[in-house]
Amino acid sequence: MRTTAGHRIVLGADDSPVILHVPHASQVIPADARAGLLLGDEALAMELAHMTDAHTDVIADRAAAASDRTPWSLVNLLSRLVIDPERFPDDREDMRAVGMGAVYTRTSHGQLLRSDDDAAAEDDLLARWYWPYGQAMTDLVDARLAATGRVTVIDVHSYPSQRLPYEVGGKVRPAVCLGTHSFHTADWLLDAGREAFASGGSIAVNTPFAGCYVPLKHHGKEPRVSALMVEIRRDIYMVEPGGQPTNGIAAVIASLTRLIDAVTAPPVNAQSGTPSVRFTGRDA
Repeated sequence: MRTTAGHRIVLGADDSPVILHVPHASQVIPADARAGLLLGDEALAMELAHMTDAHTDVIADRAAAASDRTPWSLVNLLSRLVIDPERFPDDREDMRAVGMGAVYTRTSHGQLLRSDDDAAAEDDLLARWYWPYGQAMTDLVDARLAATGRVTVIDVHSYPSQRLPYEVGGKVRPAVCLGTHSFHTADWLLDAGREAFASGGSIAVNTPFAGCYVPLKHHGKEPRVSALMVEIRRDIYMVEPGGQPTNGIAAVIASLTRLIDAVTAPPVNAQSGTPSVRFTGRDA
């Protein structure tokens, strides 16, 4: 395991091409970043309950441990209210329209989270947390490519059973949403996701959230890098909002384990296709 102030890399098997990416599980906000937030403690606690993909780090860790060949993992140790590593840091990011670019200025309910005209503060957050995180993921993907010749990033998320005001996607709330992109998500990978989670309830593709995570260096350029986002509806496995896991978490862990095992050894004729996303590229 390799840990920095902003993220943790969990080592996997030398011959595993799979990386579990867990970007939104933490509620940690460093003191200096907290000073820039305009919410009181009670309001901030509620916002964290709404926006944290609670227990997805536990789900990823336990699925990794149960898999036939241990995947590698990169886990964000900071709240997405510090920086969101999956968003573009500039006007390419659609979610900037609702105050949720790489640095959020609005809450899930549209309230002012931090000043939206302090470019220096935003640049500081990006320099301290966003760019080092992106480089860590880029380096990890490069290392797995060198070791195995291919990489599959499984982007592990959850989402609330009730739609939040900031959301721009569809209104359907399936038990599992699978996010894809035309360059990095081949048909075999999407099929593997559907099969792995088939016993967990309804499955939808790219709704209510779309896309998945691939470092900018590889986006749209490296066909050996595949990606799939997995969004689990929170009432399936935990008490909302922000509560403890329920017995349902075991089934989610089992499904993710099946997906890891399936993509570790994909079909012989599997094509990498033209899959996945952008460096940020999600609207969740």
